[in-house]
Amino acid sequence: MSGTSTTQTRGEELAPVTTEDLTALLVGGERPPRPSALSASLTFGWRAVLKIKHVPEQLFDVTAFPIMMVLMYTYLFGGALAGSTTAYLQFVLPGILVMSVVMITMYTGVSVNTDIEKGVFDRFRTLPIWRPAPMVGYLLGDVLRYTVASAVMMTVGVVMGFRPAGGVVGVLAGVALLLVFSFCFSWAWTMFGLMLRSEKSVMGVSMMVLFPLAFLSNIFVDPATMPGWLQAFVNNNPVSHLTSAVRVLMDGGWPPTEIAWTLGWGAALTAVFGTITMRLYNRK
Repeated sequence: MSGTSTTQTRGEELAPVTTEDLTALLVGGERPPRPSALSASLTFGWRAVLKIKHVPEQLFDVTAFPIMMVLMYTYLFGGALAGSTTAYLQFVLPGILVMSVVMITMYTGVSVNTDIEKGVFDRFRTLPIWRPAPMVGYLLGDVLRYTVASAVMMTVGVVMGFRPAGGVVGVLAGVALLLVFSFCFSWAWTMFGLMLRSEKSVMGVSMMVLFPLAFLSNIFVDPATMPGWLQAFVNNNPVSHLTSAVRVLMDGGWPPTEIAWTLGWGAALTAVFGTITMRLYNRK
C-alpha cells in the first residue's frame, strides 16, 4: 500500500506506520553532532591520501625527481663549483631538498582545480562542516608527499656520502621547518587552483613563480659570487632564508634569524593567500 508499511514480530501484527510518521521521526530526531574543524580537516586529509593510494603514480614526482636532481647537480657541477663532488654534496643537498619540496607544492593547486572541474566542490559546500576544511585537507594530504620526498632525498644523499654534522636531530629539525613552510606556501597554489580555468594554466603560472624563486637563490651557489643588484633579490628571497636555515640546522647550528624569517614568510603567505583562497572558495 502506498504511503504505509506494516511491521510484524513473531506473528503479531503491529500498527501500520505511515510515511508522515517516518518523516516526523527523522526530522524531529536528534541529529549527530557537527564535526569539529580538526576532525573535518583530517577527514579531507585522509581523502587526499586515499587518492594517492588509488593513483600511486602521483608519487613519481616526489621520488624520481629528487633522485634525478641530486645526482645531476652533484656530479655535473660539484667538481667545478667546489673542487669535489663530496664537498659540494654537503653544501647542495639541503638546497636541493628545499627546491624539490617547494617545487612539488604546485600540485596542490592542480588537485584543487581538478576537483572543481569534476564538480566535487559543489558537494563540499553543502556539507555542515568548517568551511576551510576541504582546503586544509588538501594541504595535510600533501604534507605526506613532502615527507616522502624528504625521506627519499636524505636516503640518497647519505648513500652518496652526505654526512650532516647535526645528526638525526638536525636533519629532523630542518625537515620539520621545510614542511611547515611548504604547508604555508601551498596556500598560494590553492588560490591559483580556484582562480584559473584549467590544470595547464595552474601549472604554467606555478612554474613562472617557482623557477625564479628556486634558481635566483642560494640553493646552488653562495650569493657572494653574484652581482650586487642580484644579491639584493637573492638575500631577501624566502627560499634563500629557508635554505640557509635548513642548511645550518643540518650542520648542527641554530640560526634564529633565518628561522624567524622563514616562519614570518610562512605566516604572511598563509594570511594573504589563505584569505584570498577562502573568499574565492565561497564565491566559486
